[in-house]
Amino acid sequence: MLSTRKNIYIAEAIGTFALVFAGCGAIVVNDLYGALLGHTGISMVFGLIVMAMIYSIGNISGAHINPAVTLGFFFAGRIQKEEILPYISSQLIGAILAAGVLKLLFRTHESLGATLPSGGIVNAFVLEVILSFFLMFVILNVSTGHMEKGIMAGVAIGGTVALEALMGGPVSGASMNPARSLGPALVSGNLSTLWIYIAAPIIGTWLARPTCRMIQGKECCHVQNSVTGEE
Repeated sequence: MLSTRKNIYIAEAIGTFALVFAGCGAIVVNDLYGALLGHTGISMVFGLIVMAMIYSIGNISGAHINPAVTLGFFFAGRIQKEEILPYISSQLIGAILAAGVLKLLFRTHESLGATLPSGGIVNAFVLEVILSFFLMFVILNVSTGHMEKGIMAGVAIGGTVALEALMGGPVSGASMNPARSLGPALVSGNLSTLWIYIAAPIIGTWLARPTCRMIQGKECCHVQNSVTGEE
């Protein structure tokens, strides 16, 4: 059992590392090498790496690779409270390590792909809430329990990430993921607006639960009574 849990948390660390390394790395490469990727290319990299990680580790850890998603599954009653800290710790370790590697590879880049608002604080915050809500809404509707896995789950979730990055990237950076923002922010020192990318995604994933339940009923989300164990 210990080995099984260990594998889950290693998978989450690797998956989040891949997300930050590829996604933020795409931003850095685009900045340093003549904007070869462009906004569309960067958005596609984020979507594709999420899709790849879902197909790679979805059957192991559920491929949350996002603290807000882990909390979203908890809000929906799909994951136990005791699992939250190990999941999120693994994700943060992976994100920080990836940002550290990017720093070693691209020492001259100032932000390392950190998410920074360009459309105003309020606009960025509201947009991150909405984007995170739709991301979690899709995840809850295509996942099995707290596991992002299945033939089309990777396409649906990765496609949503790419779509939202295309739309929201120029305004807020379209993080939707506290770990993705925290890693580059810590390593590069861009911490002034980090709170947006921690608070807003959590609020967004919390809002997704009642909406999913309203549409799908108990099959989507449930909350057990702590005394009786009944819904």
